[in-house]
Amino acid sequence: MNTVIFRTIAPVLTAIMLVFSVFVLLRGHNEPGGGFIGGLIAASAVAIYGIAAGVTEVRAALKVDPVSIAGFGVFIAGCAGLVSLGYQVPFLTGIWTFFEIVDTEVAISTPMVFDIGVYFVVLGTISAVALALEEDEGEH
Repeated sequence: MNTVIFRTIAPVLTAIMLVFSVFVLLRGHNEPGGGFIGGLIAASAVAIYGIAAGVTEVRAALKVDPVSIAGFGVFIAGCAGLVSLGYQVPFLTGIWTFFEIVDTEVAISTPMVFDIGVYFVVLGTISAVALALEEDEGEH
């Protein structure tokens, strides 16, 4: 599936999918979506780009090993749980803070931080698997 049309459209499709994955991530608290679904969409974008451009180019574009991205996600998710210990409530209890920016109330919460961690875990794990499979396929 290495046609000129696919190689041409893949970078644009990848960019659109990455933006959409962030939208799904941030919308996930009150609507369907969240970190897991957003991470799957982002990993799919990475896989599509890998099929079109090759694994070496994807690894160069990512600049960070996908396993490191997954590890960063675990760290972020763990930090979301540790915040609750500072308030002397059970681990992973949701804590909300509200800011007002130009007459708009913005809510920041530990569940959102946890979701961001899940996003990175799914993105890193599925991307690592997809790139490993594409590398194996290229060797034969």
